[in-house]
Amino acid sequence: MILELNFSSEVPIFIQIRQEVLRAIATGKLSEGEALPSVRQLASEIGINMHTVNKAYSSLKADGFIRIDRRKGAVVEEKRKLVTEAYLKVLDTDIENVFIEAICRGLTEEEMMAICREKYRKIGGR
Repeated sequence: MILELNFSSEVPIFIQIRQEVLRAIATGKLSEGEALPSVRQLASEIGINMHTVNKAYSSLKADGFIRIDRRKGAVVEEKRKLVTEAYLKVLDTDIENVFIEAICRGLTEEEMMAICREKYRKIGGR
């Protein structure tokens, strides 16, 4: 599994791993039921501590994106509605902050909507 991580970024590595796994699921590079590398294997490939990978996997499991199978290890969970009130609240805040900055930078509503549509389609919203 190839992950694009930025070790000089202020974003913690476990969050970058989580986002890369989610990107792979969203784009179809990882399918339902597909096994992820073991914690030990991924940590070795990246050259980081196993606890960092375990933290990313634990976060993905807690949010229902993967499950831990005793025989297969970490496996991509079946796609299902994972929208909760808590998620919608976080999403609302995140989107609001992105739009606030876009407005301050002079983007119009039409330009922002075009960017959002294009990004959604590109990532996997088809």
